[in-house]
Amino acid sequence: MKTMKLGKTGMEVSRMGLGTWSIGGGSAWGGDHDLQTVVDTIVEAPKLGVNLIDTAPGYNFGNSEKILGMALQKMNREDVKIITKCGVTWDQEMKGDLFNKVNGIQLYKNLNSDSIKREIEESLKRMGTDYVDVYMTHWQSIEGSEYYVPIQKTMEVLNDLKAQGKIKAIGAANVDIKQIQEYLKHGELDIVQAKYSILDRGIEDEIIPCCRENGVTIQAYSPLEMGLLSGTMPRDYKPVGAQIPKKWFQPDNMQKAMDVMDQWKPLCEKYNCTIANLALAWILAQGEFINLLSGSTTVDQIKKNVKSTELELEPADVAMMRDMVEEIDK
Repeated sequence: MKTMKLGKTGMEVSRMGLGTWSIGGGSAWGGDHDLQTVVDTIVEAPKLGVNLIDTAPGYNFGNSEKILGMALQKMNREDVKIITKCGVTWDQEMKGDLFNKVNGIQLYKNLNSDSIKREIEESLKRMGTDYVDVYMTHWQSIEGSEYYVPIQKTMEVLNDLKAQGKIKAIGAANVDIKQIQEYLKHGELDIVQAKYSILDRGIEDEIIPCCRENGVTIQAYSPLEMGLLSGTMPRDYKPVGAQIPKKWFQPDNMQKAMDVMDQWKPLCEKYNCTIANLALAWILAQGEFINLLSGSTTVDQIKKNVKSTELELEPADVAMMRDMVEEIDK
């Protein structure tokens, strides 16, 4: 597994992180998994070279963090770098801007200072640790809302938590370019988590150049476009759940994407890899400051995904893959 420095922290992290969105279980997160299997998956991750683990309270109401905590009891805490988040809460007292409603429970977006201070303590307790390596704002405050919190105020409390040693670094997810620039004004921003796949390249216009110039790591989530780029879906696949409204799961677009993946098959033979490996390796080829977030719920899945970090795609092949998807995305 190749490694990289996370932002300006000096932390050495694997170029691929383990995402635990699904590991937390719950109907809205892909269903429950066998508990022992997912705990073992986390425990084995650093042995396979994956030392960066991403979680959040919002993944099944803290269950993802609790499962990570179970795994940490069987591990050396120093062997892993943990990302967790704040800003999505189900606190009916503090409330916030309406977010999702799951199983009758309302989730809120809330970056109120008191809420963040409460969230970090609850996260530390669930995981059974006294610090997190990266504390990330999960979703941003909505300007004009009665619950709006300026980024300057959010950074004040995050910088204070950093000074206390409860967090080691600060990150932000689901941000636009103006929000990133505002974070950078008020302290060290070391990592930005954003949706990025070969089919969804929107962050290349402004966010990638800004992060590159400011020494901020980009962590790409949903790099397989909700499974479409796994290359395992049949031609007559029917989208489910959150896939249904997405651009690339519309019938014509999905068939075009599958046509492109068929054209990648010679590359799979050339590099002795899968379609998914190619799609993930393409992301990593976009820059040494880019990190991949890949969801795995079994050890075998981690092993398959790790191969992507070992591929050295030739620049001409990287360019050809881009040309192919740009042709169907006009």
